[in-house]
Amino acid sequence: MKKISYVILALILSAGFVSCNFLSIDDYFSDEIKIDEVFANKRNVQAYIWGMTGDLRDEGSLYQNADFPGPLATDEAFTMYGTQHGYNGMRLVLGGISASSPYSFSNVWTTSYQCIRRANTVFARIDEAEDLTAQDRAELLSLNRFIRAYAYYKLWLAYGPVILVGDEEIPSNLNLADYDRPRATNEETVEYICSELEEAAKYLPETYPLMEFGRPTKGAAYGLIARIRTYYASPLWNGGEAARRCFGNWYRRTDRIRYVNTDNYDEERWAVAAAACKRVMEMKRSGAPMYSLFTVQADTQTPPMPEGVTSDPDFYEDYPVGAAGIDHFRSYSEQFNGEAVIPTNPEYVWGRKSSTITVNTQMCFPLAFGGWNGMGLTQKIIDNYSMYDGRSIDNSSAEYPYSETGFTTMQQNFSGYRLNAGVYNMYDNREMRFYACVGFSERFWPMSSTTMSGKYNQTITYYYDSPNGKQNSATDYTPTGYVLVKYVHPNDAWDGDNARRMDKGYPIIRYADILLMYAECLNHLTKSYDITLGDQTYAVSRDLTEMKNAFNLVRHRAGMPGINNNDLADEETFQKIIEKERMKEFLHEGQRYFDVRRWGIYEETENETIMGMNVDGSKENFYQRTVPNTSRIGARLVHKKLYLLPIPLSEIRKLPSCDQNPGWES
Repeated sequence: MKKISYVILALILSAGFVSCNFLSIDDYFSDEIKIDEVFANKRNVQAYIWGMTGDLRDEGSLYQNADFPGPLATDEAFTMYGTQHGYNGMRLVLGGISASSPYSFSNVWTTSYQCIRRANTVFARIDEAEDLTAQDRAELLSLNRFIRAYAYYKLWLAYGPVILVGDEEIPSNLNLADYDRPRATNEETVEYICSELEEAAKYLPETYPLMEFGRPTKGAAYGLIARIRTYYASPLWNGGEAARRCFGNWYRRTDRIRYVNTDNYDEERWAVAAAACKRVMEMKRSGAPMYSLFTVQADTQTPPMPEGVTSDPDFYEDYPVGAAGIDHFRSYSEQFNGEAVIPTNPEYVWGRKSSTITVNTQMCFPLAFGGWNGMGLTQKIIDNYSMYDGRSIDNSSAEYPYSETGFTTMQQNFSGYRLNAGVYNMYDNREMRFYACVGFSERFWPMSSTTMSGKYNQTITYYYDSPNGKQNSATDYTPTGYVLVKYVHPNDAWDGDNARRMDKGYPIIRYADILLMYAECLNHLTKSYDITLGDQTYAVSRDLTEMKNAFNLVRHRAGMPGINNNDLADEETFQKIIEKERMKEFLHEGQRYFDVRRWGIYEETENETIMGMNVDGSKENFYQRTVPNTSRIGARLVHKKLYLLPIPLSEIRKLPSCDQNPGWES
């Protein structure tokens, strides 16, 4: 019992020292209290390895004190929430982040290197556990290697090229100069992370029991490789104008080697990324595909398919060939709002339950019903959603017209969703992902878990003088006239007797992402490649059928017509289609912050003025496009240094050989 108590104490203490990283020497091994007991047996080693993940923040933390700037640092969202409350994505775009004051973003540096340090301790000492079989050892080392690689992956997303320490255990009693290390180049960083994930995948299981949902699998390792390879092939990291603009003068101080190759575009990177995606797509379990898009079969509440679609000859075929036979609203919405059983969702290549996502729904809930009312979607997001038949808003059809005048006259009910009469015509005839994600004025909110009269089945408006309008709070209102409802279940309520929220999941890697990345990668190929990954070789080329099949699975699931050969004829045209599709499909999943950067279009997208409805007006003049009336709009900072976050200045000053990211103080 005494030994068990020591182990528990060690684990608790190790989780508490979040200020440590491999560069720190103060209390460097405070978590070594009774560390020998950790390696006394298999059970303790397992507990220690899983204890490492406690240092990593819930990936569903997208807004407050998050590891990454996320939606608030993109054109996806705008809010009046005070930055003093941890909304650091907004703080970043308002110019309030610096190397000396990185706020929560320093958490990635600190906790990732703490995790790496602990993983290296496992590599050095695992053989002390004498009850480990060879299989036990292989599986635990694969898990340990995955966790370490994932920590490096997060560092790379935040800062670009990282400091690589390999398997080195760094003693706690060295002189400060002995901790000094230069950063690896971007190529060295990517190749190291991917090679570690390849090695980890060898002994990671393909699945876990449902009660162990969230643990990394072979597919999780392969999915991360696919994402890293796709990012690495993208313009920011792969030569050309974007790389030169951002990193053209960025050299490693110790040897004058460029951190990023800005001179030579390498098409084969796209081929490697495509092969990595294809590997995930071809994974099998009991002869059936390991992963697929989440779908719900059509029923009597499913609306009829849109009429008159001629651009996609397969559209009216049953899914997955076409879009028929499934409920498009529920197929998209239920995997986010908590209705779907999270551990059994076949779309999660890797995901976890996220208490943070559940809590964050309060940011979107109406002020008069226990919410904070302020996670405002931008008009750009609204405009990007298609009409019901797949046409854009500026090319709508007579069957499903787009209008910015007048209001609907009839209530519509479909897929368990109620679209009120009296809704602004801008919001009528839109695609199902729009209704699954966008909270607009006159939207119906069920909030059906509460039993208190007047707290459920409410129509919410955001006019200035409404109960949820700007007149009621200086910060808790939507500055654009919209809120995010993607993660809100019809049962969710924040006010009234018995109010509760459904548990939510966060997809770290979704199969839809694999499919769209695959199509994107193939789009940039001009010749055929045979790419070997592990013991398997994958043939990839700009195969139009392959591109259509992957892309159209996502489109058809959403009830949208698929692309055709005309859409694929030109590489640049299809790239723009991909950009618009990802903007809709991955709204507020933390993807767009990285997408616009890897594509090298961050400055272009962020320089577009934030727009919304007129929240300073009553109903008569609310429905007009306007720039939100706040100085925050003009204060938004767009600068190429924001392609990467700053390494904390406290670390830079300890390490003469470690260069700061371009544009940040050092």
